[in-house]
Amino acid sequence: MRNDRFVVLTGGPGAGKTSVIEVLRAAGHRCSAEAGRAIIRQQMEIDGAALPWRDRALYAELMLSWELRALDAQAEGSGSVFFDRGLPDIVGYLRLEGLPVPAHILKAAQGQRYAQRVFLFPPWPEIFTGDSERKQTAEVAAATCRAMAATYSELGYDLIEVPRAGVAERARFIMAACRALC
Repeated sequence: MRNDRFVVLTGGPGAGKTSVIEVLRAAGHRCSAEAGRAIIRQQMEIDGAALPWRDRALYAELMLSWELRALDAQAEGSGSVFFDRGLPDIVGYLRLEGLPVPAHILKAAQGQRYAQRVFLFPPWPEIFTGDSERKQTAEVAAATCRAMAATYSELGYDLIEVPRAGVAERARFIMAACRALC
């Protein structure tokens, strides 16, 4: 079932998605945080196994749980809700890592639909930085973007590439596109 109010921002790590989400949130829009970073923080605090450098399949299962809860939490209300990644990102992640995609994860990505148009943040090496949670290289970030684009396209979404520009300009681009298309 598709929910046209649910707008996804996707792409590789370090491309500016979360910064734009924060601008949208500050402007009063409803937003859902990225599962991956939150899970990594929580798992690092407890020395848990569900880290992408320890157990990628378990990490994906926690992302699935997080994203399903986020969808449920945002179901009530009106107006657009901006998601920092979505269920198809989990499918893309597993494929990028060379892991099998469990049937239940694919079923969730196919059945829980977001707005038809998804905003793709292309790789941007000039702003990419790593940290204790983001251990990927710029090359892996670019491969992640390609995997996400392929996965969303395969699942029937239309991709809109977000221009490389300042954070506020990117947020305005998304809002203008939503008014025109979403």
